Amino acid sequence: MGRWICCLCSRVADWLMLLLVLARSSNPSAAATASPSAPHVRPSYSFGRTFLGLDKCNACIGTSICKKFFKEEIRFDTWLSSHLKLPPSYLLSYLGNYTDDAQSWRMVDITRLTTKYQHDRADQHICTSLLKTKTCSLERALRRTHRFQKWLRAKRLTPDLVQGLSSPMLRCPSQRLLDRIVRRYAEVPDAGSIYMDHLTDQDKLRLLYTLSVNSHPILLQIFPDVEGWPFPRYLGSCGRLVVSASTRPLRDFFRAAPEVAADLALQLLAVLHSMGTNDLNYFFYFTRVDVGTFGVFSNGHLFIRDASTLGIIDKEEGSQPIDGQQEYKDIFSCLTVDCQSAFVSCNSIREKQSLVMVCQELLPKLLRGKFLPPVQEKIDSFLQHCAEGLADDQDVNEAMAKLAQLLKPLRSCDSRFAYRYPDCKYSDKY
Repeated sequence: MGRWICCLCSRVADWLMLLLVLARSSNPSAAATASPSAPHVRPSYSFGRTFLGLDKCNACIGTSICKKFFKEEIRFDTWLSSHLKLPPSYLLSYLGNYTDDAQSWRMVDITRLTTKYQHDRADQHICTSLLKTKTCSLERALRRTHRFQKWLRAKRLTPDLVQGLSSPMLRCPSQRLLDRIVRRYAEVPDAGSIYMDHLTDQDKLRLLYTLSVNSHPILLQIFPDVEGWPFPRYLGSCGRLVVSASTRPLRDFFRAAPEVAADLALQLLAVLHSMGTNDLNYFFYFTRVDVGTFGVFSNGHLFIRDASTLGIIDKEEGSQPIDGQQEYKDIFSCLTVDCQSAFVSCNSIREKQSLVMVCQELLPKLLRGKFLPPVQEKIDSFLQHCAEGLADDQDVNEAMAKLAQLLKPLRSCDSRFAYRYPDCKYSDKY
């Protein structure tokens, strides 16, 4: 009897073991959970086309960096979080992380050309103005416009094709500048040609849309940092988001130590000087500056963080005025500004304009109360005189040189200024 019971128990145990094996083989997830060598599956971002703005293409900026987003090689500042939730879509900019090898990460700025509210308002304006409906296919609506039909037929980007666009960069266009835009447009394969043959219809719409909303990413593309221009590196676009190298806004340094403030002020003056004097004979000017216009890299180097308010005058070719008494305006002129806004005449731009704005808005906040009385009084007196507009007969370069002479002895040479250290130890330039 005892032997029979023992045998029965053994068979029941065998049957239970068989059932357990079958259950595991039919449930791979359970087997994976039990295996200590199985890789941990990390939660992923749930990207939507709406968040990126891909649902609005080809009325968007581009798609050159979309793969990076979907492969999670671009992550937002919460990338170490176990939840990996996307940030609110209504923000204008986001801090992100970028990698090429999934091992090393670097900080990037992820920005919109304008707020999502303004984008949505402009989209609605397109539909109601062109198709008389509340919603529509933006691409179909914009393709029907007279301006875009001219773009489709054009072999070359000419001043009449950008006439009336609100971007300061295009207020006084030269053919040389427009050729540079086409030749260096980074959202298409590089053809190195001034002709638009390598641009598809979709490419032309994206370029026109970007120039109409905000020319910031175009300026980063056609005047790259690797050639010495004072802009952060353009990394690409996806939908209506732009990715570029990360900088801290200048406003974060208003309470910095005196030697840091002096260094940044000198860099700011150097940038203004390069905007008026450069090898390509382009004169850059600001139509507006604020505490976010300039930014500082982690190595202490100052750059133009927001190029949307930059205008350009070609000192070599000059601007090419448009014929006709009334400047042409259409839906592309009104995507971010009031159509009734008056455009500034190219002839009204003065060389001192940018320096006066910086003296009014930025340098006092950066330099106020930082130094000992004799030097501080001289700096304050100069900034006040500069903010009042400078005398018409006063040379701008002379004014910047005078302020630089006051500031140079006030900066230091140490590892905090990595962009010029240790060079400053061995050079009279610093």
